[in-house]
Amino acid sequence: MIGIFFAEGYEEIEALTVVDILRRGKVDIQMISITEDKVVKGSHGIPVEMDHTLSEVDLGGMDMMILPGGMPGTRNLEACDTLMQALDAQYKADKYIAAICAAPTVFGHRGYLQNRKACCYPGMEGDLTGAEVSFDKAVKDGHVITGRGMGCAIAFALLILETLQGKEAAERMAESIVYEA
Repeated sequence: MIGIFFAEGYEEIEALTVVDILRRGKVDIQMISITEDKVVKGSHGIPVEMDHTLSEVDLGGMDMMILPGGMPGTRNLEACDTLMQALDAQYKADKYIAAICAAPTVFGHRGYLQNRKACCYPGMEGDLTGAEVSFDKAVKDGHVITGRGMGCAIAFALLILETLQGKEAAERMAESIVYEA
């Protein structure tokens, strides 16, 4: 299972684009609230109903953990100790983690980006501690995937799909949604 984690103030397009593209690709991605509230509002006040709350899922059983950006969503994700402990375990087990926009800074703060290529929202590169900063739309280095921001959400989601199902699957998806890189 793939988990994408929602905190109040997440960036709607970044989160929901990933969910949409992966579900179109028949990937089991679950939207998970980091609180006990099943409805989470994004940074632009759009409420979205989650599949699960944090207490309802086996965080150790994730194939990939994804953090959308947005403010204050990114800060709220980083303040969730249960999520951060699970993310640390995921990283240490060499299992996939992904983040876009402001959320790659969480990876930088936790030491995941040492000697890795990574990208984030413009102006936040200083928080990508130890990273070789990239200005590509989305970057994969080992088991860590990062994306720059809302305008790069499709590229980020397609890179995740490629990671899970291969380049051909991502190319077919890009063609079916009329996306041109």
